[in-house]
Amino acid sequence: MAEADLAQVRARAIRLLARREHSRLELTRKLQQRGLDSGLISAALDDLAQEGLQSDQRYADSLINSRIGRGQGPLKIRAELNQGGVDDALVEAALKEQSPDWSALASQVRRRRFGAELPAAYEEKVRQARFLSGRGFASDTIWQVLGGEE
Repeated sequence: MAEADLAQVRARAIRLLARREHSRLELTRKLQQRGLDSGLISAALDDLAQEGLQSDQRYADSLINSRIGRGQGPLKIRAELNQGGVDDALVEAALKEQSPDWSALASQVRRRRFGAELPAAYEEKVRQARFLSGRGFASDTIWQVLGGEE
């Protein structure tokens, strides 16, 4: 009976992974929501990780690529990865490996939203800075992009 249950947990996990990459914590939560046994979940996920079917590293890389494509900054990406249960060292390594030009990305996001012309009025600079901050860019990057000091 236990092997049949383990096979069922494994099959559900594989179906979830077939749609997109998941962190181990995400898979655990989703499988627990279905009322599956925690011990079986842990055993199945250990097997999947050992076989290379589940990888927090791949999950981190995938999420980072996706979020950069959406124009999100490193702070927001880091927070989302931490929320997904990815280890801090792994997050830092994955962000360093990707190493996009955050200033160029922030500038591109700003231009797409507000146009090519930099804001002259302080109030408009603050509004654009708030927007970029919400996208997850660091304040030094934001003010560099806006061409001014805080």
